[in-house]
Parts: sequence; structure tokens; C-alpha cells
Amino acid sequence: MTLADKVTSLRLILAPFFFVLYRLPAIPVPEWVPGASGDFRWIVPVLWGLFILSELTDLIDGKIARSRKEVSDFGKLFDPFADVLVRITYFLCFVLDGILSAVLFLVIVYREISIQFLRNLMLKKGITLGARKGGKIKAVTYMLAGAVALLAASAERLGFDALVPALRMSAGIIFFISVVISVVSFADYLAVYRKQ
Repeated sequence: MTLADKVTSLRLILAPFFFVLYRLPAIPVPEWVPGASGDFRWIVPVLWGLFILSELTDLIDGKIARSRKEVSDFGKLFDPFADVLVRITYFLCFVLDGILSAVLFLVIVYREISIQFLRNLMLKKGITLGARKGGKIKAVTYMLAGAVALLAASAERLGFDALVPALRMSAGIIFFISVVISVVSFADYLAVYRKQ
């Protein structure tokens, strides 16, 4: 693995930590356990740290690969795989909290699995299908939707109840836009596959 691939692999480690910490307050604990009725507000900055670190590694790994001339077929497949894994993890948390619609989540999951399938088909033909412009735009909207959703969850956990409805609605709108972009970008990937 190159240095860029090692940076990418950090996302695979951060994703499950994010999920566990996000869901920690929802885990039922008997009242007799010390700290069972504790204050979980400390989780909010930790979640933001994990979220920001995950998104930064997505920016950094590509820059490292290009600057060190280590762009590889493995990296072209590994990077989008890590992106999907980490974002599906965030999005599942937001579905469980009612911030993201389950229907939109399913469209996202189906799209991402379908892209992976197309990449595998092209790999069998000896072609590595890296990220395309539409896929990069989709990634930015996913990140933005995730940030606003996390902002809504954070406001709720910190007791800023007046902000929660507007943030939830904003997250829902951005998620909807990102799903439309993701479907359009899938059509682009499909066109590339059919051409090949």
C-alpha cells in the first residue's frame, strides 16, 4: 500500500467508531450501572472530529497520490470504496435519528452498490473506472448533507431545540439534491461502461 492508500484506510477505521459513538446514547443501560444516566454531550465534538478527519483524508489521499506520482489502479478503486463505506455509515446514523429519509438512503445505497458492480465489470475488461466529475460533485453534496445532518443532530443533543427543525429540513433538502445528482452521475458512469 502506498502512503495515499494508508491515508484512505483511515476512513475504514473511523467509520465504525463514528457509528458506535453516535449511537452510544441510544444504547439501553440499566440504571444501576455507574454513569448510565450520564451526560453524553461530550460525544458531539468527538463526532465532529471524526467527521472532519474522515472528510480531510478524502481530500489528502488524492493529493498525496498525485504529488508522489503514486496514482494506482488499486487506489482508484480503494478510495471510492472507502468513501462509500464511511458515508453509508454516517447516513445510516441519520436514518436512525429520522434526519434522512429511509427511501433516499436506499437510493444512495443502491446507487453506490451499482457503481461498485460497474467498476468490477470494467475491471474484468482491464479498465479501471476512477471517479468522474459527476461523482466528485456527488461526493461534495454528500459531504455537505452529512455536515448539515450532523449539525441538526448536534443541536438536538446540545439542547438547541429552536434550531433543530430548520436544520433537519435543510439536511433533507440537501440530501434530496445529492440523491438527484448521484442518480445523474450514475447515468454518466453507465454511459461510459456502455461505450467501453
